[in-house]
Amino acid sequence: MSAPRYFTVPGSSRRYDRNRILIATLAPLVMALLQVSSVNTLLPAVQSTLGASTSGIQWVLAGYALVYGIVLVPAGRIGDLVGRALMFVIGLLIFCLACIGCSVAGSIFSLNLMRLLQAVGAGVFSPQVTGMIQQYFKADDRARAYGMMGLTIAASVAAGPLISGIMVACLGDDPGWRYTFALNAPLGLAGIGLALRWLPFSKERRTIGAKKNLAAAQYRSAEAAAGRNPNKERGTKLDLDPVGMLLLCGGIFLIMIPFTASFSGRYWLLPLALVVLGAWTSWEYLYERAGHIPMVELKLFKISSFSYCITISALQFLGSTSIFVLLALYLQQGLEKSALFTGLIGLPNAAISGIASVWSAKRALKQGGALQVGALATIIISVLATIAIAYPISAGCLAPAWIAVPITPLGIGLGIMGSVNTTQAMVDVPVAHGGTAGGIAQTSQRIATAIGNTVVTAAFFAAGAKVGAPRTGWLNGFTIANLVVVAFVLASTALATTYWRRQKA
Repeated sequence: MSAPRYFTVPGSSRRYDRNRILIATLAPLVMALLQVSSVNTLLPAVQSTLGASTSGIQWVLAGYALVYGIVLVPAGRIGDLVGRALMFVIGLLIFCLACIGCSVAGSIFSLNLMRLLQAVGAGVFSPQVTGMIQQYFKADDRARAYGMMGLTIAASVAAGPLISGIMVACLGDDPGWRYTFALNAPLGLAGIGLALRWLPFSKERRTIGAKKNLAAAQYRSAEAAAGRNPNKERGTKLDLDPVGMLLLCGGIFLIMIPFTASFSGRYWLLPLALVVLGAWTSWEYLYERAGHIPMVELKLFKISSFSYCITISALQFLGSTSIFVLLALYLQQGLEKSALFTGLIGLPNAAISGIASVWSAKRALKQGGALQVGALATIIISVLATIAIAYPISAGCLAPAWIAVPITPLGIGLGIMGSVNTTQAMVDVPVAHGGTAGGIAQTSQRIATAIGNTVVTAAFFAAGAKVGAPRTGWLNGFTIANLVVVAFVLASTALATTYWRRQKA
């Protein structure tokens, strides 16, 4: 059932447009994803102009991933309590300032500091996108909104490497990478303008607005008229649960740091992470029993669609996020192709991913279980086909561009999973928990990405891929690492099949 396109909120007589809300929330995602997807291409230019060490360059990626993963859930929680639109704007402002800081960085240390600030900004506004889609869209409209989000992600991820590659090629190493970072600032400022103009700031009007008492009274009247209890709204009092936040952030940090940093004995932090997360779970349970609102209400995990789908997604991310890392390593180092060539190889994949995302959104609610199984199977077949075609390419029988043939249908699987999995995960999540649930889902994906990239690239290099190795060494690494990817996606497929059967039962 669709909701009316236009609506009003307590505390304002203005009519708000759901379509404009979607544009205002998705447009800044373009900025953030362009930045994330372009950084890999910029690293050689950054290293040469700043004279950075290998460890310094590694932290350009690792530091961002670490901080982003830590910030997501607390930011989603604060957005649920105070107001998602406000947190969205704050996150965008932080991200814009950090982009400017990155563009003028004079050392790898200052660049990494600005990258950490970027991660804070992205971590603050990202869960608000899911929360606001959950809040302002219902049923099929919500599924279509997630489909458009999938299209946005596909287009941005494809465009990032191309834009950065063109900037460096046209302007040179030093101006090229700096202008790529600076480009995001005007995009972000435009996003802030759209947000201030088009987002309703509905909860902010009754929690921190100048006329909050009037807005709160209008809200209670509207809820009572609709037959709902307004006093049951989550976050009627500001309860940030600082202990819960610290414990969860500490647990996520201890899980991610062994996979994003390199130092001896780092994997011993993983048992400690389990202890900290166990303490967090106990704290949240006791905190709620004492009459408080915990940072994450554990009953969220009792929603089977949510728990199943975030686990399916995490297992998929263990493998699928490494596919293009392997492709870039194989093409650029093994076959000595340019970063621009690699970006062009991925363009058809991105195009079909966006189309698949929008197409599947229309069917996500009724056929979600089957679509996930089919999408994961498509990913597996595409990866196996990519391995197969790599052999004649390495032997010189086929041009490297032929690898785009099996990579292109991979976009079908990735596009469907991005749209359908999110819709299915959030379908039964209460609106009041939208930001927190979105933060949990994204955090699980970030952790899975960090672990998967570490495991898969370790297999790649252990199998013979290294600087100076013959093509057979790179081919062996490409084959073994992609088989590890297939194993992870097979595990995701098995769980998705179980979920589908439960839906049909």
